[in-house]
Amino acid sequence: MSAIKEYQLFIDGKWVTSTSGETIDIVNPSTEEVVARVQNGTVDEAQLALQAADKAQKEWKKLPARSRAELLYKLADEIKANSDFLAELLVKEQGKLLKVAKGEVAVTASFIEYACEGARRIEGDIVPSDNPNEQIWIQKIPRGVVVAITAWNFPLALAGRKLGPALVAGNTIVIKPTSETPLATLELGNLAKKVGIPDGVINILTGPGRAMGNALVESPITKMVTMTGSTPVGQSIARAAAQNLTHVQLELGGKAPFIVFEDADIDAAVDAALHSRFDNCGQVCTCNERMYVHEGIYDAFMEKFIAKTKAIKVGDPMLEDTDMGPKVNAAELKHMEHLVAVSLEEGATLATGGKKPEGSAFEKGFWFEPTVLTNVTQNMTIVHEESFGPILPVLKFKTFEEVVGYANDCEYGLAAMVFTNDMNTIMKCNDELEYGEIYVNRGHGEQHQGFHNGYKLSGSGGEDGKYGFEQYMEKKTFYIRHKA
Repeated sequence: MSAIKEYQLFIDGKWVTSTSGETIDIVNPSTEEVVARVQNGTVDEAQLALQAADKAQKEWKKLPARSRAELLYKLADEIKANSDFLAELLVKEQGKLLKVAKGEVAVTASFIEYACEGARRIEGDIVPSDNPNEQIWIQKIPRGVVVAITAWNFPLALAGRKLGPALVAGNTIVIKPTSETPLATLELGNLAKKVGIPDGVINILTGPGRAMGNALVESPITKMVTMTGSTPVGQSIARAAAQNLTHVQLELGGKAPFIVFEDADIDAAVDAALHSRFDNCGQVCTCNERMYVHEGIYDAFMEKFIAKTKAIKVGDPMLEDTDMGPKVNAAELKHMEHLVAVSLEEGATLATGGKKPEGSAFEKGFWFEPTVLTNVTQNMTIVHEESFGPILPVLKFKTFEEVVGYANDCEYGLAAMVFTNDMNTIMKCNDELEYGEIYVNRGHGEQHQGFHNGYKLSGSGGEDGKYGFEQYMEKKTFYIRHKA
């Protein structure tokens, strides 16, 4: 048996051991084996990282944006060069399929590359003054120190998504990955050092959210918090940041409706619904969390959908022919079992799945079958509570008004998916669906140049594209009076 690797904290360009003397075990979701240990960091290390970032930012912001981007292009190249290593690490810590993990590594690099493309597009404005011999200059400047708190489902990609625009804009960053999946993110410290990114520009910490996380958010050094995770955690971050009026960008929970109208391409909708529910074991914030199918095509649609769901192969995520891996941990598995039990108590029918797979291959690990619930009504728990796993409730609908009412009957507003070939229906959905992202005739999956923005309890601020990039910059206004 190979030795278990122990990771330290990355602060000011150095690997540092926490004063707590404690470590956190990182468990492989497929085998329940400990694959690594990370530091259980403290408030003291949070302060050290913030101070290092603050000191480094004073010089980092003086570099031309293009010079900052050139260093980050090198980081992206190193990420791609280490793709196999990083992908296998993601499989071990999170349980995602190897092919999905390789895609995550590629996306991490491209998030950074996309941000680098914006280095020459940091633009302000010159606007006319009401006064003679005067101009008004509005300049975009970096905020300062950014704290990035990432989720466990796509830990490396989320780090790249935040790191790229933050650093290109002239900020420095302290990244805190979750304790479930910090390993690939920690490896960014070695790569940053290798390509010559100055010490203190990137800092990476591991430790408990309630202590270290609060210290990072509440510090007056922190000028922005960007967080991806659950809504309750996001709400606590917003409260903690309020005392210093720190800018907060939050991408939180979702309960995306997947609506299939009567004129939809059934085969295309079935394939998209599968992809958008069971990818990454359903652990995607924009996943198909509840599906509404028009009664006129319900039987034909469900016959194909159930057959394909039953054909999904659950197993070793390292194998090419595996379709779905495990849940990330035991608590998540227990949550799946609870949601199914509650749904059945409330009157739903189990069409397929609903339990841990049978067989010796699944004795260890956090496995759960692809699950479909039918005879579901709008008032059931499963329609409103985010599952973040491979459970899908399916409901029938009759009219446009009915299904839009159902779709909007939700505290979340991150993403929605619509299948129809009627342009009038598409435009009405655009007007009436209360979601920041709407996918028409395809499954979920945002692009870098778009804007990943949630409504309601799904967050605030948004990420990606030019609007996301602007989150990482402050505006400074100059009133310039000159002689005639």
